[in-house]
Amino acid sequence: MLITGPTGVGKTYIACALAHQACREGYSTAYLRLSKPFRELTVARGDGRYGKLLAAYAKTDLLVIDDWGLAAFTDEQRRDILEIIEDRHGLRSTLVASQLPVDHWHEVIGNPTLADAILDRLIHDAYRIELKGESMRKTRSDLTPRGGQQ
Repeated sequence: MLITGPTGVGKTYIACALAHQACREGYSTAYLRLSKPFRELTVARGDGRYGKLLAAYAKTDLLVIDDWGLAAFTDEQRRDILEIIEDRHGLRSTLVASQLPVDHWHEVIGNPTLADAILDRLIHDAYRIELKGESMRKTRSDLTPRGGQQ
């Protein structure tokens, strides 16, 4: 599943609600902001846990990856995300949440060959939710007075 939309419209809320329901139904789930697994995998390469960490991502029934595409991927990150997605493809569920519209994902991944491989596995059979609207944080904030007056 792919959930896209501007900041604050509820992408993470929906992703976490779906993950919560999966947990209630007995499925294993993990929520990751994309920067975190990239940091963890870099460290794991050095201390010998790389394969073990990839295996943990692969066996989780629902993997929620949030904040996809906030920064351009490095060569190492492209290879890491391909490993994660490839290990899960057709076997486990992956939910990706992003502010970036799907048609811009290719350029943020970078390398055209790896981007094709990653996106081919993510996009073609995915359910898509494209959210629109203003930030819920902005409209629901009790800290900032309406109209900018204090």
